[in-house]
Amino acid sequence: MKAMLSSKARYALRALVELARADGAQLTAGELADRADAPRKFLEAILLELARRGVIVSRRGKLGGYQLARDPADVTFAEVIRVIDGPLALAPCVSRLSFRKCDDCPDLATCSIREALLRARDATAQVLEGYTLAEAASGRGGEIFHMGRAG
Repeated sequence: MKAMLSSKARYALRALVELARADGAQLTAGELADRADAPRKFLEAILLELARRGVIVSRRGKLGGYQLARDPADVTFAEVIRVIDGPLALAPCVSRLSFRKCDDCPDLATCSIREALLRARDATAQVLEGYTLAEAASGRGGEIFHMGRAG
């Protein structure tokens, strides 16, 4: 079965939740990899992408590490997933940010599945845009994104 959320996005979310729990302290890539149970090299590439997109800040050197660029209450799961995986929509024809007609669709107005995909996108966006790193760090979200290295 194909996962809807990539392992890259799950590792990103788990690392960012650990940064939120650090309450402003810097954490190294190694510390984040341990805390997020993520492969270090893979996580380092993810952290670079998050830094490039302004979600985290990185400092090089002996006293270097990573910190959130904004308050954890201002970073939503939807934002992180969009940075890592792209649009939340299941099909491009229902994406708000990356809309395009599906290659095999003759007519958007008569598409028999588009309405369901629109509803799924809206429901997904509502949940993920309303859930922040601060909430996840506080433990109010349970272990919904827990994943072992095997997948």
